[in-house]
Amino acid sequence: MPTTLISKLACPMPVEQEDVIQMAHGGGGLKMARLIERHFLPLLQNEALAQLGDGGVVEFGPSRLAVSTDSFVVSPPFFPGGDIGSLAVHGTVNDLAMCGAEPLALSAALILEEGFRKSDLDRIIASLASAAAAVKVPVVTGDTKVVERAKGDGIYITTTGLGHVRHGVNPGPDRAMPGDCILVSGPIGDHGMAIMAARHDLTFDPPLCSDSATVLPAIRQLLSAFPDDVHVLRDPTRGGLATALCEIAEASRVTIGIDESAVPTRPEVRAACELLGFDPLYVACEGRFIAIVSEKSAERALRIVRETEIGCAAVQIGVVEGTDTARVLLTTRIGSHRRLERISGEQLPRIC
Repeated sequence: MPTTLISKLACPMPVEQEDVIQMAHGGGGLKMARLIERHFLPLLQNEALAQLGDGGVVEFGPSRLAVSTDSFVVSPPFFPGGDIGSLAVHGTVNDLAMCGAEPLALSAALILEEGFRKSDLDRIIASLASAAAAVKVPVVTGDTKVVERAKGDGIYITTTGLGHVRHGVNPGPDRAMPGDCILVSGPIGDHGMAIMAARHDLTFDPPLCSDSATVLPAIRQLLSAFPDDVHVLRDPTRGGLATALCEIAEASRVTIGIDESAVPTRPEVRAACELLGFDPLYVACEGRFIAIVSEKSAERALRIVRETEIGCAAVQIGVVEGTDTARVLLTTRIGSHRRLERISGEQLPRIC
């Protein structure tokens, strides 16, 4: 591995400093969970927030509305398969989809650093607009701020989405039940490794490409067919597949079993992970989702997802085994077993 790359990599197990924020607090793992539990939830606690889902669902008269917000600080802002503009739309629309919601509108707030090229800004806004038009969700409001040179990193974007959850649809991180089947919509780790390669000018053959995309078409089909049998929806972004499954196991108080040989990973992503020392189970995706569905509907649900472009490579990777302990157990390719935990530090900073 080049020494210049080694010097840039953050330590995945940083020295504990309880009184300051570290990069690992934004990595989607154990440190981030503790930050939320200790510093946010005690003061902001409410029923919707307590779910700790991809968005919050609130009652509004006879309707249920989903709200989700996300900030995007990806570095670099342009990468194979997308850019920060399209990523901001995909990320928030996907979060609404994980709530079972049909997106209604988006807002976008931009923080620009003095000296950022207007030509790059135009490319990003065009990409954001194209992504929003593709899912037919308007950007109805926004905000722009500029910070001094060297006080930012070019551009950051925060998007908030509002969606409508129809009657009978109620996915939630605490709804996984014994016997449920665990589906993944496609290969994992594409986004995180594509960002890593772009950030450090690494070349792979075939080239690595982000999976940044909206999963909304597949979710629409799935919820139309099985509004109540889709128990959990989750997108494995920061912290990857393993962290998302750990969060579900903890919220539902269940044991989840997955088969490593069934987890789809592109050969080039697996090779890049092996070369750089990453575990693909913890590498972020931006165009994939986990669906935990009832056993009786799993086979047909898988067929429905595979009929969509975004889910054509969907597979079942495991089952919910019981309610004895909140944990995720992996059956390895050689037949041994190991417990998956939330990542302690971070693998890849600034991937979204």
